[in-house]
Amino acid sequence: MTGLEQRSIWVDSLIKIAHPVLESLSRRELHQELPVEFHKERAKYAMLEAFGRTLCGIAPWLDAEGLSSEEEALRSRYAHMALEALDAATDPHSPDFMYFDGDDQPLVDAAFLCHGLLRAPKALIDPLDSRVRENLICALRSSRKIVPYSCNWIFFSAMVEAGLYRLGAEDYDLTRVAYAVRTFEEWYKGDGVYGDGMEFHWDYYNSFVIQPMYLDVLRTLSPLRPEFADLQEKVTGRAARYAAVLERLIAPDGTYPILGRSICYRFGAFQLLSQAALQHFLPEEVSPAQVRCALTAVIERVMEAPTLFDEKGWLLPGVYGNQPSLAEGYINRGSLYLCSAVFLPLGLAPQDDFWNSPEEDWTARKIWKGVDMPRDHAIDF
Repeated sequence: MTGLEQRSIWVDSLIKIAHPVLESLSRRELHQELPVEFHKERAKYAMLEAFGRTLCGIAPWLDAEGLSSEEEALRSRYAHMALEALDAATDPHSPDFMYFDGDDQPLVDAAFLCHGLLRAPKALIDPLDSRVRENLICALRSSRKIVPYSCNWIFFSAMVEAGLYRLGAEDYDLTRVAYAVRTFEEWYKGDGVYGDGMEFHWDYYNSFVIQPMYLDVLRTLSPLRPEFADLQEKVTGRAARYAAVLERLIAPDGTYPILGRSICYRFGAFQLLSQAALQHFLPEEVSPAQVRCALTAVIERVMEAPTLFDEKGWLLPGVYGNQPSLAEGYINRGSLYLCSAVFLPLGLAPQDDFWNSPEEDWTARKIWKGVDMPRDHAIDF
């Protein structure tokens, strides 16, 4: 299968996941249509969770250039939907106005929304008119009253400040960012992995949140503070190592270890590997082609499950289809859309090596075919 044929699978899969969220929100009917019966005590958070997480994953594709005429027409359509959705979510007079303040959860998804904005400035920030921009800034500011827990959540506060900065707000707070950066330097455990707090956890939170947000907060704000700029090379090197580990976790058949909490975010577990491909910081021993082929195998494996979606096309909780017992109590139907983060490399033009190089087996597939491979090794920074 060629890279462009695989790209078509990725685009089709992304649209199948993202369409119900963006289409209904662009019509200001997400509150009516998103199912909230699963863990319904979390219903008031579900809309922002679905939107912020979808935007986080689809954003690079919305900014993509050099597409075929057919894909460009599709991209343009969804970019327009996303702009309408941003208006619907932040207009106080909208029936889909979202809950950005109070309790704690809204901080999480305000941050995922900001991450999407940073990943698609041409499509999602530059076209905003003054009314929508100000509504969006006000909504993000309102999330500041939420105090983050002492874990990956402190990057949610940092990401909101990065979003405010990129939107042109003058009151962005670098203190919140510096706190996150300094704390996670203390929590670094070695060999490309950070603790989620002082303790180490076997889960995918280095990929769901910590390292993708760390990288993009630094990329956005390093011109403003020397300590951020000084950390970029080291943090990127650690991320490259963790991306290599993620690639090695993909089995020859496209399955991967079902490990730790929030596993119902499905192939969102590979966000950092996707980001390494998008931002061209894969380690030398991991080629773009083997990442493309490995992630295609994962995407096809997850998408083939007959009970992945309900009858109206909304995601159901689980990994391979509907497996609600895998979901923690904080997960609702909106939470599941963090799976869209696997699709970040769609932000690369079809002419990029990621899409345009010959098919290649990934590490596990090579080894289990008997190929003699260089040994793995740790990093010491």
